[in-house]
Amino acid sequence: MSYPMTRQITSTLAGALVVLFALVFSPRAQAVTVAELLDKIDANMTYDTRESYLTMTVTKADRVKVYKMHSYGRGQNEAAMEYLEPARDKGTKMLKNADELWMWLPSVEKTQRISGHMLRQGMMGSDMSYEDMMDAAKWRTSYSGVVAGEETMDGRACWKVQLTANSPDVSYPKRTIWVDKTAFIPVRQQLFALSGTLLKSWTMTDIRSVAGRQFPFKMTVTDEVQTGSKTEIQFDKVTFAVPLQAEVFSTRWLER
Repeated sequence: MSYPMTRQITSTLAGALVVLFALVFSPRAQAVTVAELLDKIDANMTYDTRESYLTMTVTKADRVKVYKMHSYGRGQNEAAMEYLEPARDKGTKMLKNADELWMWLPSVEKTQRISGHMLRQGMMGSDMSYEDMMDAAKWRTSYSGVVAGEETMDGRACWKVQLTANSPDVSYPKRTIWVDKTAFIPVRQQLFALSGTLLKSWTMTDIRSVAGRQFPFKMTVTDEVQTGSKTEIQFDKVTFAVPLQAEVFSTRWLER
């Protein structure tokens, strides 16, 4: 009887099983799909109601403009915003309701619908277009793609994901995003035209926990076509699950 040989084989098999178990169940080896990541992003970035105060700083070469705003949001399809500063823009309001975008201009006491080619213009001269504001369809249904790997962005472990739009109606036909593995926030995005030209870069930083969810308090949008053009949005205060009057999301609110 060859007991030493039997023990050696048993030991070898046991060692192989340990290695196999480690490979299968280690965090790096576990597969993650694009659908799972986009679902988690949508779940984290979607809310019932939200109220916030924010500061938008628009830099165009050596010219800087600063805006103060008060915004409201409900679900995916409703948003309202009022400009508080500077004085020349105070009282300007914007309303997003499903696929319609309206603006109240107090200087001419007129409500104007933003549509067609106007949607591609920068919101109050910023690097965020009105189309960006309208692009509230869930990423899960708007894009498909592949997980291209894992990278570290600003010290945060991320999944790198390459996305392609499912419809020609989507603002950016291609996106590359880096999704924070813990917060499930796209901490960096590169937005491309169909030709592959890089149009914008978008970062989300200063991530904090608010009401049980992770939220980026700073966003920076950089125009990659126009040199020296960027927009920074700093959330000064954010509150979730706040009671909001239905009138806020109506055209009556614009002219009030």
